Amino acid sequence: MKADPLILQMKYADIIQLLAKELNISLDESLKVFYTSRLYQLLKDGVSDMHCLSLGYLVEDLITEYRKNGN
Repeated sequence: MKADPLILQMKYADIIQLLAKELNISLDESLKVFYTSRLYQLLKDGVSDMHCLSLGYLVEDLITEYRKNGN
């Protein structure tokens, strides 16, 4: 099931803000990290209702991916 595009955009904004806070990076850097991530692709493609998962869980997954890529 695909999420409403407006809801997804709001979720993206929340993820980007929390990621910047958790990693102590700028919002610009957080944007780059998010939009080049596997998580973004999964959310955008509507895979497994990822948009229904909690913000904390999604950000933790993104941080794990970010660190795995050597950052």
